[in-house]
Amino acid sequence: MKLDSISILNFKNIGDERIVLSEGINCFVGDNGAGKTNILDAVHYLSLARSMHTISDKQSMRHGEESFMLDGAFRHDDNRHEQVVCSYTTRGGKMLKRNGKEYDKLSDHVGHFPIVVVSPADTILISDSAEERRRYFNRLISQIDRGYLASLIRYNSALAERNKLLKTNPSEEMLLIYDMMLDGAASAIYRRRKEVVERMLPLVADYYSELSGGRESVGMEYRSELESSPLADLLLSSRRRDFLNEHTTCGIHRDEVVLTIDGYPLRKFGSQGQQKSFLVALKLAEYRILAGHMEERPILLLDDLFDKLDIGRVAHLLRLVGGAMFGQILITDCNKLRLQRTLDEAGVEYKLFNIAEGKIAL
Repeated sequence: MKLDSISILNFKNIGDERIVLSEGINCFVGDNGAGKTNILDAVHYLSLARSMHTISDKQSMRHGEESFMLDGAFRHDDNRHEQVVCSYTTRGGKMLKRNGKEYDKLSDHVGHFPIVVVSPADTILISDSAEERRRYFNRLISQIDRGYLASLIRYNSALAERNKLLKTNPSEEMLLIYDMMLDGAASAIYRRRKEVVERMLPLVADYYSELSGGRESVGMEYRSELESSPLADLLLSSRRRDFLNEHTTCGIHRDEVVLTIDGYPLRKFGSQGQQKSFLVALKLAEYRILAGHMEERPILLLDDLFDKLDIGRVAHLLRLVGGAMFGQILITDCNKLRLQRTLDEAGVEYKLFNIAEGKIAL
């Protein structure tokens, strides 16, 4: 997958710009706040119909404007061309078109234009709650399995209704109905999560070893209450606890993915550099999973490349992603000379763009 060009209108601090991209490595350099990350976020919008940050569509508009528009010319690895346009207005909301046709549901767009992002914000996968790790795997699996996304929507809907019922002292008959709905969706979600984590683990371990020089070993373990019993049985045995707490206290919405380094929790025992190396390895493993399933190399976005990584590890990463296994890459950094020197030492070709106050120049 490649993005040949992108037009950006009134998106964040970018007024009206058109960028023609290289099919290899593209570098965006400039001071903090210049708009480098906003370009990557625009690409993310076109690929997944949402920001890569936890902000609303309205917050993505340029200050003082009432709309934004993004227009991307994509080219698949089999040389098929497609156009994606994402727009938002304060009055009409968000609209997404693929080859001139508007989607009935935005979720139908997920998975057609694969993308992988490595950014400083990824640290929440290590430092925050299990919910963030569940959300990460939900996003990943939804791109390769539409049935998973449908199961997830059914599960979350049934869970919300069951939690409402628990606050009103419902009948056993009503609870059993929702128990059956949750059980069916949960078993499908559990199997898929377990399969993907098991597939990713050796890839993460190998990539981490390459980045770190084999100094430590890392692990990733999926833990779920469904390992011991079907959800229907768990829900039945937790009736009294659910009534007392007025919400559902067991299920796949409590699953955890435990990250370790040399057998110890990564969050507590990993240095900042080790944690960042793990996150990069995780995202490269994600890349391999998506590429293998879709037979299409995703676009790789590397935001603030040197954040918490030394030059040696960055150079190794660039040599790694500069190979034939990877496709188009977009990189941001605030230090032009450092990035150029590292890219030159890695022996990879690249195209460089200078960003200043939302303006883009070669």
